[in-house]
Amino acid sequence: MLLQRLGLPFTTFAPAVDESQHAGEVPADLVIRLARHKARAIAIRFPAALIIGADQVATLGSQMLGKAGDFQRAAEQLILMRGRPVTFLTGICVLDAAQGTEQVECVPYTVHMRNYTDEELQSYLLREQPYDCVGSFKSEGLGIALFEKMSGDDPTALIGLPLITLTRMLTNAGIDVFAPAAHSA
Repeated sequence: MLLQRLGLPFTTFAPAVDESQHAGEVPADLVIRLARHKARAIAIRFPAALIIGADQVATLGSQMLGKAGDFQRAAEQLILMRGRPVTFLTGICVLDAAQGTEQVECVPYTVHMRNYTDEELQSYLLREQPYDCVGSFKSEGLGIALFEKMSGDDPTALIGLPLITLTRMLTNAGIDVFAPAAHSA
């Protein structure tokens, strides 16, 4: 959905990558490593492509939050986040497989959660069921009602693909998103 905004032709592919955190690995290093690893795993299959790899985690203080998976864990995450800032870290890698060059960044974005009620939290989870989302909410949906404010340079990082950063990286890789040729298949 996000990549379609740029109007560039693309194909999606999900590599099988172990997303386990290494001992002592900080969240920013984790998302950078995983974005790079995902891009490199795809390059084996598409050796002439320009590949975008991305990964995201949420941090609450020193605690890392992932995808909840079910209602109970999502409720636990949202209770922990209530009234607190949550920082999302999105690792992005643009790999030019043909040239063997890559650009990698970690893009932070912070959401300050409202002090929502248990009833609001439960209603939200039952309506949107965001169990496969990092942090257990969808900011592009009703999850926005859980926020007090947001801060950061690239708001699309919150949804999982920082388009401002990606556009700069694509430009560095020789892709002009405004060029008519970029929009033909």
